[in-house]
Amino acid sequence: MKRCCEGVGLPCLFKGVGMASPRPPKYLLVFDFDETIINENSDDSIVRAAPGQALPEHIRQTFREGFYNEYMQRVLAYMGDQGVKMGDFKTVYENIPLSPGMPDLFQFLSKNHELFEIILISDANMFGIECNLRAAGFYSLFRKIFSNPSGFDKKGYFTLGPYHSHKCLDCPANMCKRKILTEYLAERAQEEVEFERVFYVGDGANDFCPSVTLTSADVAFPRKGYPMHRMTQEMEKQQPGAFQATVVPWESAAEVARYLQEVLKKKC
Repeated sequence: MKRCCEGVGLPCLFKGVGMASPRPPKYLLVFDFDETIINENSDDSIVRAAPGQALPEHIRQTFREGFYNEYMQRVLAYMGDQGVKMGDFKTVYENIPLSPGMPDLFQFLSKNHELFEIILISDANMFGIECNLRAAGFYSLFRKIFSNPSGFDKKGYFTLGPYHSHKCLDCPANMCKRKILTEYLAERAQEEVEFERVFYVGDGANDFCPSVTLTSADVAFPRKGYPMHRMTQEMEKQQPGAFQATVVPWESAAEVARYLQEVLKKKC
């Protein structure tokens, strides 16, 4: 990734002095959804709409590691059979609480929207994410959302598909976030949008995969005590220096907002 103003104490804002249209510094901010933006795993949350708010054992026993998307397809088919409708799912998604401090972070980003390009990469589903973010009032913050396709068929059943196929051995069969992020950066570069820094906010093992590609100019914000955080710590122990990005663990997303605020102050 191109890094403008490297080694210079001036912000990119001033790099274009004398040029036709100087551009302010542009940062890419990448969010995960489950247990990052929201304080739950939304796939677990929707079980609240099932009869007795529980799944039968024969459904739960079909889960296989690395094939969670396929498992959720069976869960949703069962819930459809039980008469769970779109409105029931929508109500659950709209009421999933945001993680601690996330409203503060989103308010900060709203005030500084011209400096950040914000995307979301999630192994949840498009319908659930849109319901939650619209209800919270923050849907418009995101330039693009990458998640598994979902919708409702003619019977009213909630359907879910895989996002894509890939060759990464570390990620679930339906989604590699590293592939998505790499392709997005390449696409934006072709559109002549180069980011000075990339910030990645996540929690899970599938967030660790893309964060390994970050450079020393970038920042990874793993949720403290979650798999992404533990994996960055293990990598640093086993291969010191291999994880290049600065690591800033968080318990409240307000800590992420404070860090980003300091980044902006240094550019002034």
